[in-house]
Amino acid sequence: MKSIANYISIGRIFFAFTLVLVEPLSIAFFIIYFVCGISDIFDGYIARKTDTISKLGGKLDSVADLIMVMIVMIIIYPIINLTVQIIIWVVIIGIIRAISMIMVFVKYKTFGMLHTYSNKITGLILFIFPPLLVFVQSDILLMYILCVVSSISAIEEFFIHLSSKELEINRKSIFVK
Repeated sequence: MKSIANYISIGRIFFAFTLVLVEPLSIAFFIIYFVCGISDIFDGYIARKTDTISKLGGKLDSVADLIMVMIVMIIIYPIINLTVQIIIWVVIIGIIRAISMIMVFVKYKTFGMLHTYSNKITGLILFIFPPLLVFVQSDILLMYILCVVSSISAIEEFFIHLSSKELEINRKSIFVK
């Protein structure tokens, strides 16, 4: 019972990789995709309800989220019409995120991504992005919204890591500890 939440996170990693085996934006894709999304909600919920929150669980959750986002980005990239400006923007966001991860490793000798409100909002927007592609005609508008929110959360996380004396994975925002 103690590691159920961790197994759910590991399952999300497995399911994320199975997305490459199905047609993008197909029914099979969305079934697997929603299973991954539901598992992301339930792993943390179960860990809190069973009082089994752990550093390993937090790291597994972050790694599973990162793998899921990377795989979905690779799958969706050929489908959407990205401008050079958006590609550069996404690369800059990725660089800020990478610098934050390196900073965490150098300062604390571990891997860690924060569970801030802005990161959660970014995760939600990232999660609803593929289904919205089916219904919204302007994928460029969706990308701008996603990039603005992602930029805010990446910059916030960077400044939290820069100013913190200790790693606070569950810090809610730069304004609230």
